[in-house]
Amino acid sequence: MKDGFIKVAAASPVIRVADCDYNAERVIDCIREADKQGVKLLVFPELTLTGFSCRDLFGHRVILDGAEKALIRVVEATAGTDTLVFVGLPMAIGPRIYSVAAAIWDGELIALVPRRTASDSFNGGDGEYHEIEMESFGTVPLCGDALFTCDALPELNVAVDLGDGIQSIWSDTTRHARAGAQIVCQMASFPATVTSTRDAELLAKASSKHLNAGLVLAAPGKGESSTDEVYSGLCLVAEAGKVLAQDEQIGAARTSLAVSEIDVQLLTDLRRAAGEFDMVDEDYTSFSWGEDAVETSLTRKFNKHPHLPEDPRDLPAYCERMLDIQVSGLVKRMEYAHLTHCVVGISGGVDSTLAVMVSAMAVKRMGLPATNVVACTLPCFGTSSRTKSNAIVVAEQWGCDVRVIDIGNSVYQHFDDIGHAHDDYSVAFENAQARERTQVLMDIANKVNGLDVGTEDLSEFIDGWCTYNGDHTSMYDVNLGLTKTQVRANVSYIAQTTEDKVLKAALYDVLDCPVTPELLPIHDDLIEQKSEDAVGSYSLQDFFTYHILQDGFAPSKVFRLAKAAYGDEFTDEELKRWLTSWCKRLFSQQFKRSCLMDGPAVMAFSVSPRIGWLIPSDAEAALFLKDLEKL
Repeated sequence: MKDGFIKVAAASPVIRVADCDYNAERVIDCIREADKQGVKLLVFPELTLTGFSCRDLFGHRVILDGAEKALIRVVEATAGTDTLVFVGLPMAIGPRIYSVAAAIWDGELIALVPRRTASDSFNGGDGEYHEIEMESFGTVPLCGDALFTCDALPELNVAVDLGDGIQSIWSDTTRHARAGAQIVCQMASFPATVTSTRDAELLAKASSKHLNAGLVLAAPGKGESSTDEVYSGLCLVAEAGKVLAQDEQIGAARTSLAVSEIDVQLLTDLRRAAGEFDMVDEDYTSFSWGEDAVETSLTRKFNKHPHLPEDPRDLPAYCERMLDIQVSGLVKRMEYAHLTHCVVGISGGVDSTLAVMVSAMAVKRMGLPATNVVACTLPCFGTSSRTKSNAIVVAEQWGCDVRVIDIGNSVYQHFDDIGHAHDDYSVAFENAQARERTQVLMDIANKVNGLDVGTEDLSEFIDGWCTYNGDHTSMYDVNLGLTKTQVRANVSYIAQTTEDKVLKAALYDVLDCPVTPELLPIHDDLIEQKSEDAVGSYSLQDFFTYHILQDGFAPSKVFRLAKAAYGDEFTDEELKRWLTSWCKRLFSQQFKRSCLMDGPAVMAFSVSPRIGWLIPSDAEAALFLKDLEKL
């Protein structure tokens, strides 16, 4: 359970209605298979040992006795395993009959949890703690409000919800989560309909997102009676709005088994950020289980680009949304300040390319001509003809007022003024060019009643890959809230959807160019200064940002996730080197983020010093770097 991961599974075997002996064997088969896969939490549908569709047979002594004997076999089969199992059966207690979940671990019946809501066949249980006597197990707790705390992962509390509570307005799932359960096991009983799978997916996503919880759901399968309804054996695992694994008996009747790993650390961090969850509710009874804190093997997929939708079909609408936020922010600022022009420094890179296109969209929305976007290419010592050409083509195709202003002589004059040798390619050589460009852009903006539109993105502000008071500064930065991967996604989306063949070709070439600040002299017109050689892959950087800053994970855990996401794309040595570099730059470059200009956030994470993630400019990275020493 290293890094907070626990392997969980939902299982729905093909049972026989009212054949408890047979059903026990199928349950035991699932337990053995789950144990082979390292599962620590296994959930079955409601009333698995009898079948959910027994109807009036539930109250018959033969069925009740058969179910209890089947339970004995299942409990005995779990001896020596470290898996918490929830299996359903009917239980007669005095004059009442309940549908219960038997909580089993390592050959022991820990507790019985009754279904809260009454039905035609069953009484409704309460949340109180009771003790009942069972001939085969002795004194057994019967408790509706129960939490099962994992000794091997103490921050994990598990609760169980029987029936279709997830669909209820007064959902037990919500109550359990608020009481401290990070994972809720939903022993479902709904039949298959043409929309049942989609509805369950939507509810699982919404509920797990809203509650910052993990859900493990198992519904009855095709072995159930088909007298009036058919059951599909839907099994799924969800976490904080995402379905991690899913299986269903589509076609042939077979066992459904959905296995994945839920990240309990993530759920805990999300709840801390939400601030609306209590400690474990004192009205709940806690039961302990679990011994071995083993390292959970990861089978779930991790998105290499977590700032983008996992489903490619969702990307167009996602990009449209990002563009609308960028354009809307810029339009509001210009209208408020009574400005009529946008001034953009265009380099031919993806950031400035997106900024000039957003500016063109903004003036169009304001009813102004495209020429009110003044697109300035400011070549100097490191500018290549390829990037310069792309910058001009893109701006011209959008109808902008394109200006080419060579700043070489101005920079040389500045070198002379400060006594800097022309062949001294130190940091002053590079930064003087960036600051000269900013001065020119801001002064042109003043001349045309315009706004100097910034081009730097969130990724570059995180790693500080910008010149303080140079490209770091603008009057309004439309890319401030976008990571490099999001910027590239927007440019790619426009390239894919435009009917302008010239623009399309230029945009694809922009995307194909390496990221470069173009501040050092070039030879043979080749791009030699590449940002990713200095700071690492921006895909990796954005991955680090998402999981370390947004999820709150330790760098050593993110190293593990990166290995799972990228496979052999990076060696362990490369991952550790770039993680170390990212951690160092995160802290050392905070002073640049402490005074950022305005710009729209496009997601729930920002580095704005007013509403975003903020640390002191002189905080130390020591503990983050020490964590990496574990690797």
